[in-house]
Amino acid sequence: MNRKNELEQKIQMLEQKVVSNTSEMVSVQADLKIAKKQLEDINKPELTPLQFDLIQEAIEKGVDEFDFDDDGNYDKEFGINYDGKVHLESLDLTCTYELVEMITSRVHKLFTEAECPEEDDNSQVNNATHVEKVI
Repeated sequence: MNRKNELEQKIQMLEQKVVSNTSEMVSVQADLKIAKKQLEDINKPELTPLQFDLIQEAIEKGVDEFDFDDDGNYDKEFGINYDGKVHLESLDLTCTYELVEMITSRVHKLFTEAECPEEDDNSQVNNATHVEKVI
């Protein structure tokens, strides 16, 4: 009977350890997810809430300018049901690049482009002065 009690206690301790390790694993996974997100965001420029609002507004204006009512912007396929009714089988937006251009031009108006040094630019070279040791 003593052996049975020992085994039951051992099982309880192991179950508690499993619960403890599981909660620790969940915590470590959450920390890992946060660290990965921080690494992903490390080189992104920071924007203020106002800038995010301006970007959203620019996107909305770009979408509003697109003529969704122009049927020339779509590829359409029609079909006929078994009862003779015509139906639209598929509708594909064909000029998505125009929509993207409208949105992009609106967003670009919010920013100025930074000057980036060219790769062959020698202006980044350090000019060290000549130093002599005199004894």
